[in-house]
Amino acid sequence: MSKLENKIEARHRSLFDVLNEQKYTVDYFQREFSWGEKHIEELVTDLTSAFLSEYTPGDSRAKGEQYNNYYLGPFVVSSKDGKRSIIDGQQRLTSLTLFLIYLNNLQKGLQFHEKIEPMIFSELRGSKSFNITIEERIPCLEGLFNQGEYVPDDHDDESTHNMAERYQDIERAFPDELKQDAFPFFIDWFRYNVIMMEIIAYSDENAYTIFETMNDRGLNLTPSEMLKGFMLSRFDNPEKRKKANDFWKQAMLSLKAYEKDEDQRFFQSWLRARYADSIRPGKAGSKNEDFEKIGTRFHSWVRDNLSKVGLDADKGDSFEQFVQQEFRFYLRAYVRILDAEKTLVQGLEHVYYIHRWGIAPTLSLPLMLAALNTHDSDEIVAQKIDTVAAYIETFSVRRSVNFRNFSASSIRYTMYSLVKEIRGNELLDLKLLLGQKLQDMKESFDGMSTFRMHGQNKRFVKFLLARMTGWCEHQAGMSSSFVTYYQPGSGKPFEVEHIWADKFARHKDEFEQEHEFQNYRNRLGDLVLLPRGTNQSYGDQPYEKKQTHYIKENLLTKSLCPLAYENNPNFLKLHSTLNLPFESHEIFKKKDIEARQELYQSICERIWPETLKGTEAS
Repeated sequence: MSKLENKIEARHRSLFDVLNEQKYTVDYFQREFSWGEKHIEELVTDLTSAFLSEYTPGDSRAKGEQYNNYYLGPFVVSSKDGKRSIIDGQQRLTSLTLFLIYLNNLQKGLQFHEKIEPMIFSELRGSKSFNITIEERIPCLEGLFNQGEYVPDDHDDESTHNMAERYQDIERAFPDELKQDAFPFFIDWFRYNVIMMEIIAYSDENAYTIFETMNDRGLNLTPSEMLKGFMLSRFDNPEKRKKANDFWKQAMLSLKAYEKDEDQRFFQSWLRARYADSIRPGKAGSKNEDFEKIGTRFHSWVRDNLSKVGLDADKGDSFEQFVQQEFRFYLRAYVRILDAEKTLVQGLEHVYYIHRWGIAPTLSLPLMLAALNTHDSDEIVAQKIDTVAAYIETFSVRRSVNFRNFSASSIRYTMYSLVKEIRGNELLDLKLLLGQKLQDMKESFDGMSTFRMHGQNKRFVKFLLARMTGWCEHQAGMSSSFVTYYQPGSGKPFEVEHIWADKFARHKDEFEQEHEFQNYRNRLGDLVLLPRGTNQSYGDQPYEKKQTHYIKENLLTKSLCPLAYENNPNFLKLHSTLNLPFESHEIFKKKDIEARQELYQSICERIWPETLKGTEAS
């Protein structure tokens, strides 16, 4: 190996230095982009919260040089023949690129003109190329950069689908308070105060060795391990200490089997749910409180707040009880939530739903744990968790149909106040309190009268239609469910389809302008779920010809057709027992879309009532 190939460099670099007019490829074994919603939400929330703790309205741009830096961690590149390949850190760098694209699109509407593009792509001889170059992702990045959205198709890989969804998560997570005067200050801070450790190897062998060392043989203790060391050091009985250590290690392994950082997420959620008393006020310049400190250094927070946690530094048995009772109980409840997020579990259905459409995990997980008491039975634990999840789903759906934002930053104070209100509630009290919260909400389903699909809410529209379709078929005694229509394990996936073909000329008797036609065409009443590819074969046909196909589809789609009301036992059962405004449509005009919209509103009001006593699942 030559002297250059043996060389390894490490240095701190600002995000501007890392990405501005740089070029990276991604090694083949690092190709998949796998970050989920909670990773993006944590990244955006951590970055924006760190900035807001430094920024004060009235600061000059130059004052930003004095703001604290934010360390985002290391990344490893292999440099050969002038080309750089990312060996470790692709998830963060790809996510940061998506974040930069969002910020660049956002500023156009805010009338700011910060120079962000060179951190996204570079230009040579009139040709633009993205700074992180993976051929199969270019159409997605171009769509997000130019239109602010990208709709993947069958030819796109899993990473591309994931990137398109994570971009939408960024839109939801970005705080409103940064969309005003603070925006250019945040851009300055993001470019120059967010720091990464760049590690460069000049041979693949050294690069892979660094990668393996960082991921497999790192000796740095995690916050979970430091908390364990502190807790177990207070045990008086060596034998009990050994048993607790064995249990703790096994518990961490079981959590990490879900995700690498799940152990830390568990402690953050549990401690916030049960013990945190304060949260940073939602204004610039405020300092971090319990909620934020638990999110960054929960091991230190516990050590500094023993009395809040019910621990006595002079009594080792209080630490033993904490581990053997509190820890075990909340770990078991947390694992039940994780399992219910992945599979539709009877009695915990709403946990599954809010994992697809709900508030940020940093808020929903503490909420679901907050009302639990260590004396609760397994049945009561499940009912409490599902009750809170049902409230979260109703809150999220109502906000969405009224085009109201519910990003973590915009509702964090409200939701954390709710954590304290429901902490330790008995089940009946919990239902009454959350039912009252729903009755007090400004947003109702009346907002559905004009609700429509647009570029940023397509994921929600599919969720909404899948919930309605699954619920109707469940009420009719059929075996299908929400999973069938939102995320089936096999067969063709379902897609949102328009009843009206995109043919303005057919509707000039009711519309003078095409934009008016498009507005109505995108209303919820003109939308159904159909298997992928099905509508493509007859999507341009007029409604009258589509009916022969619709009668073969799901119950909610069938209900358009007069034939469904003649010889369809499942539908007739649904129609006669639920007293919903179903009606057939021989033709489909503006008034028919409005009638259909009223039907959908009525279904939503049955699925998500104002009280949690009779919340129904499908």
